[in-house]
Order: sequence, then C-alpha cells, then structure tokens
Amino acid sequence: MPLMSSPSEPARADAIEREFGPVLAALFDTWLARQGAMLSIKDAATGRYAYVNEAMARFLARPAAQVRGHGDAELVDPALATAWRAAEQSALAQGQPLASEHRFEWTGQRHDYAVLRLVIDAGQDGRRWLCSIWTDQAPQRQKDAQLRAALEQLEEQQRANEKLRLELADQSLRDGATGLYTRPHFEDQLKREVDLSTREHREFALVLIEIDPFTERVRELGAAAQARIFEAMGRLLRGNTRAMDASCRLDERLFGVLLSGVGLATAHARMEGLRRQCATQIVVLNGQELGFSVSMGVASFPHTAASQQELLMACEGALAEARRRGGNHLTLASIRFEN
Repeated sequence: MPLMSSPSEPARADAIEREFGPVLAALFDTWLARQGAMLSIKDAATGRYAYVNEAMARFLARPAAQVRGHGDAELVDPALATAWRAAEQSALAQGQPLASEHRFEWTGQRHDYAVLRLVIDAGQDGRRWLCSIWTDQAPQRQKDAQLRAALEQLEEQQRANEKLRLELADQSLRDGATGLYTRPHFEDQLKREVDLSTREHREFALVLIEIDPFTERVRELGAAAQARIFEAMGRLLRGNTRAMDASCRLDERLFGVLLSGVGLATAHARMEGLRRQCATQIVVLNGQELGFSVSMGVASFPHTAASQQELLMACEGALAEARRRGGNHLTLASIRFEN
C-alpha cells in the first residue's frame, strides 16, 4: 500500500495560520488593552494609516474610521509628524524592529511614549506595512519616582535610626549628673592614646582633677547643692576641652582629662585657666551662692612616664601633692631623665 504523502511545510504553515491566527490576534488585542498600548499599521510607502486600535484613535481624537487613509501631517502638528516620519524611515531603512522614545506636547498635555516599530512584508503584492506599538511611559516613570522616593525615605529613616543608636550608645557611656564620659570610656581612650603616641612618637597629657572638700554651706544644703556643683564642673570641662579630648568623671569628686597631642607646658597653661575658672565660678541654689575649688595633677606621655601604669602613678602623685598644698592648686609631675 503506498504511503500517504504529508502536506508540504508551506501548506502546513498556512493551515496553522488559518486555525490559530484569530486566537493569536485576540490574545494580542487583549495584551494591548491591558497595557493601555496604542497600535497603528501604516502603508510603509505612503505613511498613511491602514489600521488603528481604539487607544490610538482616542489619542488622535478621531474615530478610527476617520484616521484610516490619512497621514500624520493631516492629523497632528507638523513638528510631530516630521519627527514621527523620521523615526519610521529609520525603521524602514534598518529592516528590523526599532525601539525609540518620543516626548512631546499634544492636546495641552505632556506625553512620554516608548515606541516599537516593525516592518512587515505583506506577501505577493510586494506591499510593506509599518506596525507601531506605543506604550505610555508616564505610569512607569511615576512608579519609579515613587519607588525612589520610598527608598530615599527608607534610607533617611535608617540614617536617623543609626544616629539615634549612636546617641543612645554615647549616652550610655556618659554620667547623668555632669554629662561627661564615665570611667570605662576613659580607660579605653587612655589605652588608645598610649598606643597611638607610642606608634607615632607623639605626646599627650593626662590630668586628674578632684573637687576640694565642700564648704560648710554646701554640706548643709546637701545633695541638691552638690548636684549643682557637679553640673557646673561638667559644663566647665566641656567648655575647656576639644572634641578630640576625653573629659570623664571617674569617681564621686574625681575627674580625668586626656589632652590629645598636647605637651606638659600647654596642658599646664590650659588647666591652670580651668582651675581659676572653677575658683571664681558662682553656683546658685535657692538664691544662695555656692563656690568650689579643685586640685589638679598633670602628667605627660612620654616625658613624665614611659607606660600607661607609670603615667597614672605620676599623675596621681601630682594630684596628691596638690591636695597636700591645701587644694585649689595645680601640680606638674616630675619630668623623668634618662641615664
């Protein structure tokens, strides 16, 4: 029995096109509608419209029947018609899909479209058609702008949260009564200064400050008066030190200051000024004036000590000498001399 011959490939393609062409066309129309895209088909030779979908007809402000058979020069501003025809000529010259963007004013509105142009050969009659799909970019650009704004807002919130976290971390290291750093921060900074100065062969000064025994009036007024004095002490220390220095409260009446990159002579001059300010500072509580004074010991690295422990001992010795002299006094640690 002879085998049945199968249909040729062109015949099969024609059959598939006839069977599924309407389905594909319906799917394409549905996609265009959901995208809000405009579709036009023009005679490639004349530039006249052969077909427009409803969206394109609305854009041109005419019924679809009145658009067909006309060119852009009859429907839109001459400048727009010229720009569109130039893009169409580029697509025709390339012979392959061409994507371009058009931004223009039309009917009193600003428009922003992405356009895909495709040249289609009609077949045996030799005619060519230019298919154009216009997609409005405004909604997507609006979404992009909203997304950028949301991201910027999120980043701003993250920066604010990070700033708050650092502030809270900083507050946890500060003494509530004076606003100065506490002993743990002082010890960390002292170690850092010793390491840095040793590595870079530079100097820094360490100052220990103790509030002298309170006057009889302050003792009579009790904790409220002492709190005012501690507050004043913190304010004076912050006002007489730089951001790079470390001013800390080490104990009830004991304070420490690290003067970064400062030698013994400079530290003496600056701290002597602070001592005098403390002695003349007027603190008021319930209309009563309170006074206080301080004793200070100043040492420097590496001139008065060669290690962190030696530096602390030298500074404590200088402070003890200032107290021995009756308070309200500043004493410098002795400079060591190498044998």
